[in-house]
Amino acid sequence: VQLQASGGGLVQAGGSLRLSCATSGIMFGIRSQAWYRQAPGKQRELVAQISRDGSTNYIDSVKGRFTISTDNAQKTVYLRMNSLKPEDTAVYYCAVGMLGGGLYWGQGTLVTVSS
Repeated sequence: VQLQASGGGLVQAGGSLRLSCATSGIMFGIRSQAWYRQAPGKQRELVAQISRDGSTNYIDSVKGRFTISTDNAQKTVYLRMNSLKPEDTAVYYCAVGMLGGGLYWGQGTLVTVSS
């Protein structure tokens, strides 16, 4: 199983980025897909999650600015980030939760928002 995250970079406050996470090696049994982030000196936090039925949830600080989505085959999960703020600066990680309880992580992609 591999999760390959991409799309991070340096952007000015108010700008946008779209993160992508391509999944391979998982044929079925995905319960949910999610994006987490970890800022320097802080704990990793769940940013957005999409379940197999398409329902989504977000942390309060990104509601209305970020959108999580997947392609039809659930092979790629996206995080569209608009109106970025310096406090969104972090390493972003994608994750896939399985029906059997397992959790797979992708490598991080760094998002830096300058003021």
